[in-house]
Amino acid sequence: MAVIIEKHATISEAQRALGSDSVYLGGGTILMRDINAGVVQGRVIRSTDPALTQVRPVGDGFEIGAGVTMTAIAKHAELAFLHPVVRAIGGPQIRNMATIGGNLFAEPPYGDLAAALLALGARLVMAGGQARPIEEFFRDRKRAGLITAIQLPRPRDDRSFSFHKVSRVKPKGVSVMSFSVFLPRDAGRLRGVRIGCIGLGPGPLRAVSAERALEGQVLDQASISRAAQLVTDGMDPPTDALASSWYRREVASVHLKRLLERMI
Repeated sequence: MAVIIEKHATISEAQRALGSDSVYLGGGTILMRDINAGVVQGRVIRSTDPALTQVRPVGDGFEIGAGVTMTAIAKHAELAFLHPVVRAIGGPQIRNMATIGGNLFAEPPYGDLAAALLALGARLVMAGGQARPIEEFFRDRKRAGLITAIQLPRPRDDRSFSFHKVSRVKPKGVSVMSFSVFLPRDAGRLRGVRIGCIGLGPGPLRAVSAERALEGQVLDQASISRAAQLVTDGMDPPTDALASSWYRREVASVHLKRLLERMI
C-alpha cells in the first residue's frame, strides 16, 4: 500500500479526516522513521493551521500549540524554564523538527519534555476544544485523539522547577533516566509537589511516594533524603540496552537527591 499525504488547512478538517486507516503527522521525528521503514502505510494526515505553532499567555501560564518545535521553545524568552529540557533533546536537526505535541507520544528512552509537562501539571487541549489533565492522556495515549495545544503554569521562580537528565553519551544522548521537579512553595513549605520521571517505567511517570514525602515540608537535607529513598517506590524500572533495572533502582535516588539539593 502506498503512503498518501493529506494536508488540511485547519485543525477541525484534519480531525474529521482522521480514521482507522490514517495517522497524524506532526514534526515527523517519530512517524517519518516508521514511514521510511515501511511500517506505516496508507493515509498520513497533517495540518497547516497557524494555531498549532502559536504560544500565547493564558491566565497565569501559557498555551503552547502542539506544533511548536523544540527550537522555537528554546528561543522563546518567557518559556525559559523549559529551555534546559528542550536543549537536552537531540541535536539542532532534531530540535528543528521535533514538536511539543509529538514528544507526548515518544516511547522510551525518549519523552523528556513529556515528563516535564507531567511534572508541571499540564492540560492538553484536544481538537474538539476540551482540555484534559495530562495524567488521563498517559493512561491510554495510543487512543488519545488529536492534541492541538498544551496549557501549563508559569513557575514562580527559578527554584520552583528544575530538570536533570542522566545519559551515557554527553551531551545529547538518550536518557537512561531524567527527572523534572515542580516545587511550589507557600510560606516556605512545599505545596503541590510533582515529580515527573523517564526511564523508571514504560513511559512518563510521577514519583508519587517521593512527592508525598516532600508535600508540606521545608526543603532541607532531611526531607530530600526521605524523598530520594522513595523515588522508585511502586515502580518497575526496565532492563534495556541502556541500563538494567537494578542499576536504575540503585542510581535513581542519587540523581533525584542532587537535583533537589540544587533547588534549596
